Amino acid sequence: MPEKQDIRELSKKEIEMYLTSIGEKTFRATQIWDWLWKKVVFSFDEMTDLSKSVREKLNEHFYIKSIPVETKIVSKDRSQKFTFLLDDGNRVEGVLIPSHERFTACISTQVGCPMGCRFCSTATMGFIRNLTFTEIFFQVYWLNKTALEGNGTGLSNIVIMGMGEPLMNYESVIAAIDRITAGFEMSPKRITLSTIGIPAMIRKLADDNVRINLAVSLHAASDEKRTKLIPYNKKASVDQLNEVLKYYCNATGEKITLEYVLLRDVNDTLQDAKDLVKFCSTLNCKVNLIEYNAGDDETFQKASPENADFFKNFLEKKRIIVNLRKSRGEDIFGACGQLANKISKSESL
Repeated sequence: MPEKQDIRELSKKEIEMYLTSIGEKTFRATQIWDWLWKKVVFSFDEMTDLSKSVREKLNEHFYIKSIPVETKIVSKDRSQKFTFLLDDGNRVEGVLIPSHERFTACISTQVGCPMGCRFCSTATMGFIRNLTFTEIFFQVYWLNKTALEGNGTGLSNIVIMGMGEPLMNYESVIAAIDRITAGFEMSPKRITLSTIGIPAMIRKLADDNVRINLAVSLHAASDEKRTKLIPYNKKASVDQLNEVLKYYCNATGEKITLEYVLLRDVNDTLQDAKDLVKFCSTLNCKVNLIEYNAGDDETFQKASPENADFFKNFLEKKRIIVNLRKSRGEDIFGACGQLANKISKSESL
């Protein structure tokens, strides 16, 4: 007997083809699709608008996989870090971030990361594998379920900023976004994808008309400094990145966000601010300045409050829209750049 397949890995067209092969009407593919991605059931018996015979045939050939939550840790600031256990024994993390009565989900796209950014704890894991679109979707499912319990309305936003480089797993990420927006009836404009900047894939995002928000982890606007922080900059220079971001802005008409982690005595000087202003001058963009969140490497430290304020004020004087973001979930290793399947600081003592 052929090995069963996870039905959630099938496209709607593939489900239609299967139904045709067993003599069933193809409209039932829409019913099955809704059960899988809108109602999110875990057995064929729950698909109550299908006949018993159809459910039995589905059960003979397919199964319905779930990605379970292995652990949940709550921060002193009410952020919650979830560890998801994958079928192969690997683990990936997601974070639920509260703000008043709103909740933002931060989700991952890879186990580990291949980009090797020096200040990021995820980079210490190396790259293990890409996530499937189902594995990405289920992070949102569980985080949304928790948000519903908290505010009754679910997630307000999703940021694809967790473990991994999303544009190095393009097809699965786009497929997951399609299912998330349809399943949770969420506008793609409530989803932000963060990348270190893969020019060919940023161009593809624009050409494919993927209508999400784009954030680029810049962290330095000169090649010398950015290459030290982000090794991939050797393959795609600051100028190349700027050119493709201009293409993206012109093609989509959208404003992009530049993310900039402020590192003490590394990228927080007046010259660094001037370099960033020059980079921004050709783009429709805003800047998020981010506090550095320490991992095991003591090479880097967060910029002093005085330097952070100076940097922010300099950009504002140059009429750049800028926000200074505070860390959330740092005590549970759930803040930006900290996701590496580690226990909380309190548990490690």
